[in-house]
Amino acid sequence: MGRILAIDYGQKRVGIAVTDPLQIIANGLTTVHSKDIFTFLEKYLSEEEVDAIVVGYPVTLKNEGAQSLKYINPFLKKLQKKFPNMKVEIFDERFTSKLAKIAMLEGGMKKKDRQNKALVDKISATIILQSYMGTV
Repeated sequence: MGRILAIDYGQKRVGIAVTDPLQIIANGLTTVHSKDIFTFLEKYLSEEEVDAIVVGYPVTLKNEGAQSLKYINPFLKKLQKKFPNMKVEIFDERFTSKLAKIAMLEGGMKKKDRQNKALVDKISATIILQSYMGTV
């Protein structure tokens, strides 16, 4: 059994989370610059067995696509083209950044650490992955 990898894609940064090989626990892995995501994925997928990639998909409260889809949809197309044999799924990422900030606050992180956007993105990816795992 391989891992599940989750992506919180943004214009500047991409938060990445991954499960353990048994797909029981979700952990934040890293944050990479958006321009480096495919280089990162090529390397990671060559080293680790991954069963699926879950990409956070922004939806508004009215269940309509958010404005950031103009960046995410081209990313999804390129992802599926670059890795045609990989299962790629989208998952509602509504409120993940807010939940990440709440988790950081409740975890006792200092204000300076909570302002680290890369950390917020990594935690958001972890929340996406945990939520996804709860539905499969």
